[in-house]
Order: sequence, then structure tokens, then C-alpha cells
Amino acid sequence: MSLSDFIASHELTPFVLSSMQTQGFLSALAAAPQRIDPTQWLSLLWGATENAPFSSHEEFEQYAQIIVDIWEQQRQDLLSNNWVWPEECGLSDELIVNEATRTYCEGLLQGYAWTKEDWDTLTHENGLEPELLEGVLLSISLLFDPDAAISAIEQQGGTVMDQFNEIFDGMPVMLSGLTQRAFQHVQRQENKPK
Repeated sequence: MSLSDFIASHELTPFVLSSMQTQGFLSALAAAPQRIDPTQWLSLLWGATENAPFSSHEEFEQYAQIIVDIWEQQRQDLLSNNWVWPEECGLSDELIVNEATRTYCEGLLQGYAWTKEDWDTLTHENGLEPELLEGVLLSISLLFDPDAAISAIEQQGGTVMDQFNEIFDGMPVMLSGLTQRAFQHVQRQENKPK
């Protein structure tokens, strides 16, 4: 069962992040330099409240399994250059980005905010080039809030849709590349002689 179907069939919509926002959040966690145990972040998907919004332990277990499966698949896809946008995501002539893309990017930014300390450590102490991370974050931010960039693009003489097509189409390579570089840096640190 897909995450969106599970959320709908168990009437969890007002209580957990939407499927798109959750998938974006999980992409950010999958891209993070350090693997973070799901027990540390799973409750964030329902607002980190003590009372999980599930009617039974079995329902929670099913939800958690779907989440962990998505997270692990995204990590694998990012590390093997197979990550792609969910098929619901895309651009829109009218809105620049469609609602699914905006919501997915919102989840990505939330996930990054939660893993920011690991990224800061990697860029300041372990030598990951900060411009790689900054480029990915800027692109995600533009896709989340395209209105903020439209006037700047127009002032530079570019066509808005061409610019956003380039950003959207480039994101799989950028996010996968960032994840792989971070993974390599962490591996090197772990393998250094003590």
C-alpha cells in the first residue's frame, strides 16, 4: 500500500504530514551525511507529540514500515544515481511549480533543518565543499517559493520557465551528487587511523 493510500484509508490526513511532504522529508534524511535511526525522527511526522495518532499498535507498525521502506529506498537511489522526482511532481506554466513539487520541497527543507548540524560538521570540520550544499538548498528553496525568484530572473533577462526547468531537471543529479560526496567524506573520516 502506498503512503498516500495508507494515510487516506486510516483517516490520518489531519494528524501526519502529507505523503508529498513526508517523502520530501525522507529524501532530506536519506541524503544526510550520517544515517539517523528512525526512532530519533519518526515522531516528527506527526508533530513530535507524545500521543501518536494511530488507533492501534498494528496501525503504527504498518505506517512505520512504509516510512522506513521509503527512506531506505531513497538512500539507495541517491547513492546509486537513481533518485528521481515523484511522478506527481512537475512544473506548471501557471504556477511555475505544481503543488506536489512545492510540498515535496517543503518537506526537503524541513528535513534539512533537522539534519543541519550534521551538514555543518561535515562542511566545517571534514572539508565538504559548502557550495555543493548551498547550491542544492538554493535550488530547493526556489522550487518551494518560486515567486521570490521571478523578478530576479526577469531582471537578468532569462525566461522564467527555462530557468525553473533547468533547476527541476538538474535536481536529481545535484541531490545524488551531494549525497555521494557526503557519504565519501564520512567514510574517509571513519576509516582514518585513530
